[in-house]
Amino acid sequence: MARVVLLDPADRILLLHGYEPGDPDNDWWFTPGGGLEGDETREEAALRELAEETGITQVELGPVLWRRTCSFPFDGRRWDQDEWYFLARTTQTETSVEGLTELELRSVAGLRWWTSAELSAARETVYPTRLAELLRTLLDEGPPGEPVDLAPESV
Repeated sequence: MARVVLLDPADRILLLHGYEPGDPDNDWWFTPGGGLEGDETREEAALRELAEETGITQVELGPVLWRRTCSFPFDGRRWDQDEWYFLARTTQTETSVEGLTELELRSVAGLRWWTSAELSAARETVYPTRLAELLRTLLDEGPPGEPVDLAPESV
């Protein structure tokens, strides 16, 4: 699984607003990304998923920031994922959700650019759960020299 921590020139992060199909009140925010297709690399998957989910194609893909494993119920099944979070930068802030899959169309309410302060003050559920703290560290210190292994999460 390849995920993207996409930052604009103002250091805002782009997050998607997702929800459980059939239960829009069970909602959360998350980074763009998804699974690998065929023999594509994680970098290729990150860029493809970003384009499909956000319409953003003008991207400078950077290093892997974080890795985590997670397990959660969604759409009637349990998902076990090994996620790699890539840093990416863009000047393209207009978004489009025209590339969403059928499942994503049933579970994505939209997307939004967040400042670090807005993310830190948010009362909504955000994944990974420490994203506000991780983003603040990234903006203050820059990317880590090696990817940081985050604690596993299970819901």
